[in-house]
Amino acid sequence: MRKPGWPVQLALLSVIWGFSFFFIKIGDQSLSPLWVVLGRLALGTATIWIVLASRRERLPRGWRTWGQLALIALLFNALPWTLFAYGELQVSSVLAGILNATTPLMVAPLAMLFLPDESATVRRLGGLAIGFLGVLAVLGVWSGLGGQRVAGALMCLGAALCYGVATVLARRLLVGRRESVVSLVTGQLLCATVEVAFFVPFFARLPTSLPLGAVASVLALGILGSGAAFVLQYAIIRDAGAVVASMVTYLIPIVSTVAGVVLLGEAMTWNEPLGALVIMLGIVVSQGTLQRLRQRRAQAAP
Repeated sequence: MRKPGWPVQLALLSVIWGFSFFFIKIGDQSLSPLWVVLGRLALGTATIWIVLASRRERLPRGWRTWGQLALIALLFNALPWTLFAYGELQVSSVLAGILNATTPLMVAPLAMLFLPDESATVRRLGGLAIGFLGVLAVLGVWSGLGGQRVAGALMCLGAALCYGVATVLARRLLVGRRESVVSLVTGQLLCATVEVAFFVPFFARLPTSLPLGAVASVLALGILGSGAAFVLQYAIIRDAGAVVASMVTYLIPIVSTVAGVVLLGEAMTWNEPLGALVIMLGIVVSQGTLQRLRQRRAQAAP
């Protein structure tokens, strides 16, 4: 059976991660946000561990490696997923999906400060300024800031910032290691599961019931969004390159918006899609996405 090409893989990854905000919202309706996070982490770890075993690979070794994985797991999984889960108690899944798309804007200034090959340029700074204006438009700052909606939005932006810090740390600490990506991701998710599990007894009560919708949502978040999606992303990077894989950033908000509006009946104000488009424009400019795609096409030409 022929393996699907990278366009199909990219579309599937976008759907999985785009629907994550829908599933978080459903899970939050019946479970404590921490239980939603712990469930997705535990199931995601089990899923990726099965993949690791099928490849006959081992978990990473060495205390230093595990210390680095624990730090990245905190910033890339445990903390941002918790912030999104609590943030969606206050904001729609549509808004959470849009604010998640600001992650590349969070990565850019940190990369310029701490990575020697990511110097500041007029293009990058201009893209950041455009993206920031998009965030202000999404939040509708002309109407005034305050209340629970802004608190939830700040949690989602905080999650995107965590992703940015974790991305820079991962590039400094994990790039070039002898372990495979699957091995490192398995160790990372295992660390995140332990980190969240430590806090659950103190901040989350045991659920009194387990509605089918909540259980199905956590299963989807864990097996698909936290397990299979990482393997799928790795396959896209391997087959088509990191530039193509990064295109998922532009597709996730579309999926999350459609899911929120159509399936959850969430309201959407005019400024949210407009701001999302401005954010996407800022990302394209700051990352030089179009230029990088043209270069890749030129290299692939016979």
